[in-house]
Amino acid sequence: MELKFAFGVNSENQFEDCFFGDAYKFLIYKDISGKLTQIDEIVNKFNSIDYNLQNNKKASNLIEYFLSNDIKVIVSKQFGGNIKIINEYFVPVIISSENPEEVVEIINAHIHWIKDELNNLNSGFKLFTIKSGILKSTIN
Repeated sequence: MELKFAFGVNSENQFEDCFFGDAYKFLIYKDISGKLTQIDEIVNKFNSIDYNLQNNKKASNLIEYFLSNDIKVIVSKQFGGNIKIINEYFVPVIISSENPEEVVEIINAHIHWIKDELNNLNSGFKLFTIKSGILKSTIN
């Protein structure tokens, strides 16, 4: 299984306290031989869509884009109410670090949990929370 991740970051490639869909850009990582390697960087052309005015248009556009690019896991410091839609298609991961390299290191150490989630479910994925370790929880 090809495993790709999208990290929602700011213009300085750091995680910040904003919802995934509001990130300035996405760093795309791929699991290559058990290690995450950055393979692309994509500016978020949907972050200017106002959620309240466009209903779920931002989430729909991001879902379509990530599905067409075989992204399986999305990583951010925060998710909004659309997480209940997003987890039908992707494994959501909340992180506490601002530094993507630290997050990559922790994910590399615990990637088997994410692979198990994707191998055992087709949708309705659990939320993973990463600090120094990893915690899996149900999205309500």
